[in-house]
Amino acid sequence: MALDDTTPRCTWPGEHADYIAYHDDEWGRPVRDDIRLFEKICLEGFQSGLSWLTILRKREAFRAGFAGFDFHKVATFGEADVERLLADAGIVRHQGKIRSTINNAQRAVELVEEAGSLAAFIWSFEPKPVDRPNRFDRETLNTITMSDASKALSKALKKRGWSFVGPTTMYAFMQSVGIVNDHLDTCAFRAACEQDRAEFERPTL
Repeated sequence: MALDDTTPRCTWPGEHADYIAYHDDEWGRPVRDDIRLFEKICLEGFQSGLSWLTILRKREAFRAGFAGFDFHKVATFGEADVERLLADAGIVRHQGKIRSTINNAQRAVELVEEAGSLAAFIWSFEPKPVDRPNRFDRETLNTITMSDASKALSKALKKRGWSFVGPTTMYAFMQSVGIVNDHLDTCAFRAACEQDRAEFERPTL
């Protein structure tokens, strides 16, 4: 598809080139890689109270600070790493969220032992088509900040000791990694994401 400034998209990327690229190339595309899924959960937690564009523009610094979000490595972080990250102006220096990321990495290691992979566990919460809206317009999507599926995923992770994984944060996570496709019906990228989801091989528990 030849894209230009008149390509119909979701409205939220605005005119920011990096935000548009994220919308076009990443948002809503199904992800099964455990490291990338862990990264998205952590970054959604850091985003709480901020704009996603702020987090997106700091993503490379986050990756550098958190060992590429390899949760096996992050799980070994100690107090020296907390202090290092608190001094890193490239990331969001929120002590609670930094400690949460380390805690969640430790919980991720445990979850892989339990379920085989993060992907298998997370994708088991994909909602059935009947539980999704019939249309995807701004009015409908503006009313959805969480879902039964995101509540269930949040509850399951919290039960296992994860933090900063509330149902609203988990819904944004599910949108970002293609567990749900919330591109507008009028968006030129909705069909491509649906095709990706149709061809995606779901991991199983």
